[in-house]
Amino acid sequence: MSLFESITQSEPTKKMTMDEPVESLFSKTASKLVGKPINRVDGSLKVSGQAHYSAEIHLDNKAYGVLVGATIAKGQVENIDSSSLDGIPNIIKVVTDPKHFLRNSQQGGLKKAPKQGATEIFYHGQPIAVVIAETFEAATEGANALKVTYKDETDQAALNFTKELSNAHAVDEKKGSDKNYVQGDPEQGLTDSDVTLDRFYHTPSQNSSAMEPHVTLAHWEEDKLILYTANQMLASCKQQVMDALNLNKDQVQLIAHYVGGGFGSKLGIAPESIAAAIASKELGRPVLITMTRPQVMEATVRRSNTRQRIAIGCDKDGVIDTLIHDTISSNLPDEAFFEPTALSTHYLYRGKNRRVNYEMVDMNQVLSGSMRAPGEAVGMIAVECAMDELASQLDIDPIELRRRNEPEKDPSKDIPFSSRQLIACMEQGAEQFGWSQRNAKPASQLEGDWWIGTGMAAAARGNQLQPSEARATLQIDKSKALGVKAVIETDMTDIGTGSYTVFSQVAADLLGLPIDHIEMKLGDSALPPASGSGGSWGAASAGSGVYLACEQLREMLAEKVGLYPDTIQLDNGQIKQVGKHDLTAIEAVKESSQAFADNTIDKLSATTGISLSEHVLEEQSESEKYDFENAESYALADVVAGYDEQKVSAKGQIKPGTNGKNYRQSSFGANFAEVAVHKVTGEIRVKRMTGAFAAGRILNHKTATSQCYGGMVFGIGSALMEEVIHDKRDGRLCNHDLAEYHVPVNADVPQLDVILVEEDDPYTNPMHIKGIGETAIAGAAAAIANAVYNAVGVRVYDFPITLDKLLYEMPE
Repeated sequence: MSLFESITQSEPTKKMTMDEPVESLFSKTASKLVGKPINRVDGSLKVSGQAHYSAEIHLDNKAYGVLVGATIAKGQVENIDSSSLDGIPNIIKVVTDPKHFLRNSQQGGLKKAPKQGATEIFYHGQPIAVVIAETFEAATEGANALKVTYKDETDQAALNFTKELSNAHAVDEKKGSDKNYVQGDPEQGLTDSDVTLDRFYHTPSQNSSAMEPHVTLAHWEEDKLILYTANQMLASCKQQVMDALNLNKDQVQLIAHYVGGGFGSKLGIAPESIAAAIASKELGRPVLITMTRPQVMEATVRRSNTRQRIAIGCDKDGVIDTLIHDTISSNLPDEAFFEPTALSTHYLYRGKNRRVNYEMVDMNQVLSGSMRAPGEAVGMIAVECAMDELASQLDIDPIELRRRNEPEKDPSKDIPFSSRQLIACMEQGAEQFGWSQRNAKPASQLEGDWWIGTGMAAAARGNQLQPSEARATLQIDKSKALGVKAVIETDMTDIGTGSYTVFSQVAADLLGLPIDHIEMKLGDSALPPASGSGGSWGAASAGSGVYLACEQLREMLAEKVGLYPDTIQLDNGQIKQVGKHDLTAIEAVKESSQAFADNTIDKLSATTGISLSEHVLEEQSESEKYDFENAESYALADVVAGYDEQKVSAKGQIKPGTNGKNYRQSSFGANFAEVAVHKVTGEIRVKRMTGAFAAGRILNHKTATSQCYGGMVFGIGSALMEEVIHDKRDGRLCNHDLAEYHVPVNADVPQLDVILVEEDDPYTNPMHIKGIGETAIAGAAAAIANAVYNAVGVRVYDFPITLDKLLYEMPE
């Protein structure tokens, strides 16, 4: 520890800003544990019911709350009649706060609270009160019985997206995740092109449908609010709670040790969180609010419906000259989020004339926000279906068309790619899928009563890095076989993606310990703040914080035992020396100076008879205890025992830098699908899918493959069934549960094959990894849609592809 650190009592911290390519220590570790398909470290806890989710946390004297949603789409609350519950047993109170209740959920990563207020109604289902009772059943009965009177203005509500398109307005680019962009003269370029394609695509609203509903257990310890939540990003959610209730940072703590899925719907706080906090304060006891499935769908977040225009102009060989991607999406009034459908359009294919344009319509429907792969998931449906139709029009193989339009640089920003493996993904995926054996002519393969077709689509998802911190501590633990363990702390969450496992692998690999010697502490805002789970940046960002904290520990251990950071090896609880260090000029001068000082001290000691080295060189003599000349190794536990309190800690801190601006970073992939379409009913069955994805270094092949499976399954749902349906007359959500909002089940999902294409990208982060789960959903639905066309010769532009859209155009 330096003098400054000893004075300020700050932890040693390894900081890194990604301004240049960096080497990764993973290529030098002994165990090479990173990448191996190990089982989830929390798996046994989950399957045995010992992983406690927020709704399962027990606090004494807990009360139960059930939200009450508005039954109109637009208007005012005039009166809430609490006396209507007087005859119901176990009712405690009806709680409402016209000023502080949340109108809607908040978007991810923002520091401010979402819109607040429970008097003015903007959508059907908007929470306006919460009924508190001694039991969940009583609270449910009370919520159903509560009488509310309104000033109903539903006749003035915007409920029909198609009718509202004429009222589309410009988006707030400063608050969005993409921007409008024009290069060259796109419309003229389209006119001048030899071959053109100009189509409109419609995608519906969708719901994340995470297994765990939104939930908050709130209780106060004097003036401190503690929330057990189901949030994906605790650091920013904490700030949102602070802003909503006018609290300071020491008064709020969020805990989410386990989250049962989120897919974007839990990036920001939702209405139940503030309602639970207010109710708990009023009652002076803990309050649990678990949203019902209909409430989750009516009052949290949806993926926006879109109308997208894709226009492509190319020469007779299929080389693209012009690419236009115009989108209109929807949201609540005064909300800035818009669906960034063209995120990958900017760089996916070549073309000197380009346009990306966004508009939005205000709707009296539940908030639209981020849902898994926001932007690319629905944007690439349009782009990749258009590319397939263009390939058919040109009579060119779809893979070959994409190959001909492979850009050398990002065509929008004129910057290089940090890495780009799209062609490799297409080639490897095509080989495993058997693409060369396909029948390119539509409606030409009938097997019994089923038309068979194949299709493919490219996949891309931008890679990002967010600021993140973590703490790593090595400490003596005699219960462990090696006598030492590592404790890793960060407020990062695990939403089912495998954070506990992959971060344990990172720490175990770098610190030379077995997996069961790693204690991973996640999901508590009292811990060092991380990026949270979202945007495909969680593993890269939070993982880099863990990586740097462990690297700092390695450097501290190296100094203690007299090694250099590049010559220390930690292997199965032993410290070893590997390789030879080449002195830098500065180190050479320093060593020369040290040798001169040692010689001087020895002479003074001989002259005075006083051993000065015992007093002056105490720290140096500490490292001289360790002799690695004969390739000896020392137990890590013994070295750690030499620190104060028999433990040593360090922090890691990562920040994005100029790499993200100077290089286009993205994960790439390719999805392939085979479908069968019934010749009489038009029923569609996905027979098999293959996906090939490149996402930098893979931390765990098993969890990464699982993430890809999930993305491909999302693609099946998006292509064939998922659609939030609002009644255009009164704004009610018609299919607000999993009985009516259809998602793929086992019978819908065929054999899925995943190829993880090898890639190394030193520009991304010190681990060289990228996001992968959202990459797999990008293009998956388009591959299925293209396979449907190949099967029956019908192009569908209005998703999902239900059988009624095929029935009257089926081949004879």
